[in-house]
Amino acid sequence: MIVGNSGLERDDVVVDFTSRLLSSLVSTGNLAVIRRILPDAIPWIVFLPEADVEDLLTELVAVARGAAALDNLAPVAILITQWRHTAEVYADPVLLELVTREPAGDFGPVPAGDANA
Repeated sequence: MIVGNSGLERDDVVVDFTSRLLSSLVSTGNLAVIRRILPDAIPWIVFLPEADVEDLLTELVAVARGAAALDNLAPVAILITQWRHTAEVYADPVLLELVTREPAGDFGPVPAGDANA
């Protein structure tokens, strides 16, 4: 038991433990189990395509480990928020169609960039 540590230090210990646990679970290769239990922790994951779920897991492990090493939880919160927004897009057919639609027409010539820039 941790006694006398600040709330941030306790959070860091929890993030470090959680990132190591998640990393170990992923390294077992038993992705079927992980996919089965992940919706309990992240219910909106059901709206993500399978390939995105794998990407989320990979990014979450890496970012959680890095965040724990830096004693900074913000990157984990940002990553989860970004993936939640992605799930929101997939959950809304109208929004998904808007963001995945190919633009119509020709937008004209692209100006040449400054070679000295």
